[in-house]
Amino acid sequence: QVQLVESGGGLVQPGGSLRLSCAASGFTFSDNAMSWYRQAPGKERELVASIDNFGDSIKYTESVKGRFTISRDNAKNTVYLQMNSLKPEDTAVYYCNAGTVVPRFDSWGQGTQVTVSS
Repeated sequence: QVQLVESGGGLVQPGGSLRLSCAASGFTFSDNAMSWYRQAPGKERELVASIDNFGDSIKYTESVKGRFTISRDNAKNTVYLQMNSLKPEDTAVYYCNAGTVVPRFDSWGQGTQVTVSS
């Protein structure tokens, strides 16, 4: 059974930082690209960042380039998202999944809420 457990969200002021974590289980983590997605109120879920299974190929959506960093630890079956210089428009629920443009699993975790506000 696939499990994706996101954590690390919270309320932060504009310009602040957060580090999100996603603990994965139920599949061979090291064989899969992993991605972070986010969904803001009233909007579609969007792909934020992707990392291939070895961490050699990384992609970001344009709006987070230079501010967010995705990384992974295959020994811990965990993917991370370091978010710096946060903006109010980054406010969303953040999710992880295997895959990239097309998420691999239909079942999503509970997500972690990120709120950027003064």
